[in-house]
Amino acid sequence: MSEKNIMIDAIDVNKEYRRAGAIIRALADVNLKIKSGEFVIIQGPTGCGKSTLLNVLSGLDLPDSGRIIFDGENIARATEDRLSRLRRQKIGFVFQDFNLVNTLTAIENVEAVLWPTVLRQKEIENRGITALRDVNLLARKDHYPVQMSGGEQQRCAIARAIIHRPRVILADEPSGDLDPTSEKEIMDLLTKINKEMETTVIVVTHRDLSKYGTKTIRMDNGRITKIQ
Repeated sequence: MSEKNIMIDAIDVNKEYRRAGAIIRALADVNLKIKSGEFVIIQGPTGCGKSTLLNVLSGLDLPDSGRIIFDGENIARATEDRLSRLRRQKIGFVFQDFNLVNTLTAIENVEAVLWPTVLRQKEIENRGITALRDVNLLARKDHYPVQMSGGEQQRCAIARAIIHRPRVILADEPSGDLDPTSEKEIMDLLTKINKEMETTVIVVTHRDLSKYGTKTIRMDNGRITKIQ
């Protein structure tokens, strides 16, 4: 595997937490390479460490030991300012509970990622409209989250994740609160973004969504047990 094609390289990563006096080993000797343009599904039961892995891959959390090479840069020891810039520029986030602001319309939620910015307001508006069109939600641009279904809210969240044209989308249980029909719509949409925008997509889930991925990683008790 050519190192030039590696988007994320996790090397000997360990992470522990203390809870009620006990030590929880969330990640244990994790090694993982993700190529640029891959669609990676990380599967495992609740509490297996998959969300912790997603957090350290994005710099939202730091490992206790090991390295995280993100687009050629070791972010495991980067400053918070550097990590913040990296997330703004290169990463789009999608969450299970959507994380939309209830007092903002769909277009305002999407555009909020670019505030503050050096871009002109017209450019922000154009990007917001394009992002909503890409997820087939433009007709709902002036609607508030409470006026949208769960699937529509998640599509809005995906539009927010792609407005700044990230290198990577990290999705934590993106279909966890959705019915089967909406789940398929969301996963098909992420597949489309992966292929058409050549964006690396990493999805964490407790469900079997392996049919959508180019690579499936199975975790248990903080360890990667299988890669296929």
